[in-house]
Amino acid sequence: MSALPSVDGFRFYPGLLDAAHQRAMLAAVQAVWQAAPPYRPRMPKSGQPMSVMMSNAGRFGWYTDKDGGYRYIERHPQTGRPWPAIPAEILAVWDMVAQCPQVPQCCLINLYRDGARMGLHQDRDEEDFAAPVVSISLGDEAMFRLGGTTRKGGTRAMKLRSGDVVVLGGAARLAFHGIDRVLAGSSRLVPGGGRINLTLRRVTKAE
Repeated sequence: MSALPSVDGFRFYPGLLDAAHQRAMLAAVQAVWQAAPPYRPRMPKSGQPMSVMMSNAGRFGWYTDKDGGYRYIERHPQTGRPWPAIPAEILAVWDMVAQCPQVPQCCLINLYRDGARMGLHQDRDEEDFAAPVVSISLGDEAMFRLGGTTRKGGTRAMKLRSGDVVVLGGAARLAFHGIDRVLAGSSRLVPGGGRINLTLRRVTKAE
């Protein structure tokens, strides 16, 4: 495994969340799922289903489908109800590491199971990139890959464990990143196994 990625604005907080905090956060995520059940989004144009299951909390939820493409919506695509509020346990992590005066407007919840992965991509569906993206790992370990702001640059890989937190800010806010694979069975935190990734973001420009 390569050394810790060196990209301006990338910050890594290994083991920031202890076991008790992880369990409390998992319970909060499960409550969100009761109100906003995980769904499987589809890729633009092709309509191919993504391997990752998703849900959201906050004012906005990230979504994609064949016809509309990547975007934020204010209601669950299946239930039609507004997204539940971002739990306090998750907001507390933003307060600890984001170094941003504005509150997040979206918590994208990704559930990785059965060989799910996430190809290299940029988070650029937001109106403004001044606020960072804060990523929280729960459950199974994963191989995270980070590149630069173009696809042509090199990439480095690192292992993310349950309780780790990553911040993409500054130049790293638009860095390409993804999940190569999840190490199934490396954690017992998530019932039924798998990895949960919580991604906190601002969507609109600060007023």
